[in-house]
Amino acid sequence: MTTSAHTRPLGDPAMLARAAWESVRKLNPRHQVQNPVMFTVFIGAVATTLLLAQALFGRGEAPAWFIGAVSVWLWFTVLFANFAEAMAEGRGKAQADELRKTRREVIAKRILEPQPDAAVEAVAAASLRKKDFVLVEAGDVVPADGEVVLGVASVDESAITGESAPVIRESGGDRSSVTGGTRVLSDWLIVRVTADPGETFLDRMIAMVEGAKRQKTPNEIALNILLAALTIVFVLACATLLPFSHYAVQASGAGSVVTITVLVALLVCLIPTTIGGLLSAIGIAGMDRMIQANVIAVSGRAVEAAGDVDVLLLDKTGTITFGNRQASAFYTAPGVAVEALADAAQLASLADETPEGRSIVVLAKEKYNLRGRPVQELGATFIPFSAQTRMSGVDLDGRRIRKGAADAIRDYVQALGGEFSPVVRSRVDLIAKQGGTPLAVCDGKSVLGVVELKDVVKGGIRERFAELRRMGIKTVMITGDNPLTAAAIAAEAGVDDFLAEATPEAKLKLIREYQTGGRLVAMTGDGSNDAPALAQADVAVAMNSGTQAAKEAGNMVDLDSNPTKLLEIVEIGKQLLMTRGALTTFSIANDVSKYFAIIPAAFAGTYPVLARLNIMRLATPESAILSAVIFNALIIIALIPLALRGVKYRPVAASALLRRNLLIYGLGGLIVPFVGIKFIDLALVALNLA
Repeated sequence: MTTSAHTRPLGDPAMLARAAWESVRKLNPRHQVQNPVMFTVFIGAVATTLLLAQALFGRGEAPAWFIGAVSVWLWFTVLFANFAEAMAEGRGKAQADELRKTRREVIAKRILEPQPDAAVEAVAAASLRKKDFVLVEAGDVVPADGEVVLGVASVDESAITGESAPVIRESGGDRSSVTGGTRVLSDWLIVRVTADPGETFLDRMIAMVEGAKRQKTPNEIALNILLAALTIVFVLACATLLPFSHYAVQASGAGSVVTITVLVALLVCLIPTTIGGLLSAIGIAGMDRMIQANVIAVSGRAVEAAGDVDVLLLDKTGTITFGNRQASAFYTAPGVAVEALADAAQLASLADETPEGRSIVVLAKEKYNLRGRPVQELGATFIPFSAQTRMSGVDLDGRRIRKGAADAIRDYVQALGGEFSPVVRSRVDLIAKQGGTPLAVCDGKSVLGVVELKDVVKGGIRERFAELRRMGIKTVMITGDNPLTAAAIAAEAGVDDFLAEATPEAKLKLIREYQTGGRLVAMTGDGSNDAPALAQADVAVAMNSGTQAAKEAGNMVDLDSNPTKLLEIVEIGKQLLMTRGALTTFSIANDVSKYFAIIPAAFAGTYPVLARLNIMRLATPESAILSAVIFNALIIIALIPLALRGVKYRPVAASALLRRNLLIYGLGGLIVPFVGIKFIDLALVALNLA
């Protein structure tokens, strides 16, 4: 994913121009009918336009300028709603344009059998089909999505992920999946094609970011039904007002009949046009924020489900812990000072470039202030690690310091005539039982002690889990460790529960148990053995580096292949729901103030007593109606940035969130329209427009 697509600002001139054109193009009735609320406004705009034409020929029910002004602002209301949707789609289309630039005409090296010496046939990449085999050598572009069946190579995936560092792809593991459009940097691969043209990962990415296949989510459908029902109620109410007004005028012998133009304006102000105009934009923007996080969602349904999730299944390695064993403690043999053990372990690790070796140097420095010494100046002979000896070390000033597997050090010490301390052996056994890795250290025939390596819990992860707990989300750690080790790490990380010695069957069973209890479950995975559980989970995030089976089973793909991304995905889903709820609250609340503006103006001629409801002291009936209609249109434009950026995410419980929304957006929805309508009324009067 390109940076420019991620950071394109809302005020980008090209995007604004494109959205403006799209908002006009979306005036097509076939598009408008998909949104019942805005379709009602569209019909009202058409009706007032016809009434304006009638008024221009001298047969108008009201002054032509008034009908014309109402008609113009009704059209603006529809256009502004279209503009909000087009702005939300604009970012996705800009990203799609960037993705299309990565496409190129590629000549593939098709082979009949997965053998490195097989005969090669040069064909266009577009002619490849599922189960075809292709040879991809250093410098070649991968012609299609597929699985590596032979070979190992370094692959540049920056065109897809935006990450410049190459990755290793090889056959037979969880990193066997390759994506069309990436480039092999070294060696060669034989790939079995897994997608026909038009069905590749890049094709799906483009379709998703453009919103071409965006389906309305269940909550969005339910809200649309509610808005449509409210609209029908208000249509029926307004339709009965015209004969009622005729009857009232005839019965009283005074007053004037309410006009159709005023009734249309009243209807548009009564129905929830604000949320109706922004609802689609909110959904599209939610998917866009997911894309900005380098996650491709199969549909808006998956994004929304992320917001409703209340159980997270998290792999221990790479998500809760770093995944690299780190030195955590020094345990000495009887009669040995811990500083002596730390010094010897650090000396033996100075030339060790593995994460474990570097962590020993850092631990000795942090705990005992033992500074790392320059390797060249020591004049030492460093003994590299080998699979045969299973230890490494250093010969320095007559000392032979070694560190390695406990049994290897035991044999080394005994060969020199020394003894392996029973205390050290007990510590080695205890560390192993707790899931750690013991490294014994000796100086010649003297055993100095043990260095404990363990998978370290990530900093700040406990606080993240506490935030999720406050939101009512349960966290479950999945690990292959034994129950004792799993319990220790779960307690340190602060997860709510854990599944130890996890198998694919156990994961699937656990997900089904939670779902049977009415819970929504999210999980991540990258291997073929994760596919059954991913297919069962409500939100299933597959790693892009994983197998094709995992990516097909999931309903989201993380291009960064970062297991901790699941926490961010849940936050984005929550933000989508918060934004929709906040703007719905605001929309319904701001309708109340419009009643006080337009109802007295519409019916004061028939019922003078209604003039008392003009609490805003609006100048004239025409000014009151126009002010309400203008505000109704402008508030959509004013809320577009909030709809696209989303309400700020806060990790709070649903009850606290409801109270906050009612206070800010409910109360705000009541107050803001009173101020806005009054200001517009003053402006109209000052400009002699009403």
